[in-house]
Amino acid sequence: MPAQPPVLITIDHDDHYASRVGRIKDGLQVFVTTPFVPASGDEIGREFIAVYIFDAEGKLVEARIDDLGPRSELDRERALRLLEDRMSELGAIDFGRIVVQPFAIGRFGTTFGLVPRAPEEKGDGWWIEVQPGNYMAFHEPWDGGQYDT
Repeated sequence: MPAQPPVLITIDHDDHYASRVGRIKDGLQVFVTTPFVPASGDEIGREFIAVYIFDAEGKLVEARIDDLGPRSELDRERALRLLEDRMSELGAIDFGRIVVQPFAIGRFGTTFGLVPRAPEEKGDGWWIEVQPGNYMAFHEPWDGGQYDT
């Protein structure tokens, strides 16, 4: 079991959670996704749109995150329009595999990113989770491009 999380992970484009993964002008890599805080107990939950832009070496250079508000009050048409606007702002996207560094940033009182999770028990490995929401989780092999949901 490695003592440290991976330096880079691969995300393959697919038709599900990684449908907006690829490269734009100047060799930049992008991951556009829709993280969320689940509603649970006293937590009302929230919906977001996140645009993560990485340089050619996979380092995060910009995170554009929109707070769409409480999950129970989500205006799906507005959210879809905003997602389309964010995609348009990026210009032409060559959808495909990206190789990026894990990261964590705070916005709106929440942690966002491709967040490392250390092994919990002997024999466990590292995980990289898309947060908030943990709806994509990556594990070894880090260059495999696949994730668990």
